[in-house]
Amino acid sequence: MPKNITLAIDEAVLDRVRVIAAERKTTVNGLVRNYLENLSGADDKRARLAKRIDELRAKSTLEVGPVTWTRDDLYER
Repeated sequence: MPKNITLAIDEAVLDRVRVIAAERKTTVNGLVRNYLENLSGADDKRARLAKRIDELRAKSTLEVGPVTWTRDDLYER
């Protein structure tokens, strides 16, 4: 069941957001709900991606050879 929240916001900001909501054919409530849903899912997505990177790293057979250059070599012109 959805819960209601109260949000205090500057009137000028609210006026601009109402225009944006109308342009997007939604409501201010819809914009806020969408933002919060995306925000709460962002951490889940980040965790899934980090786990996937770890899995790929564990499967990798890539080996880095010895360093045969110096820092000065890198900046030699």
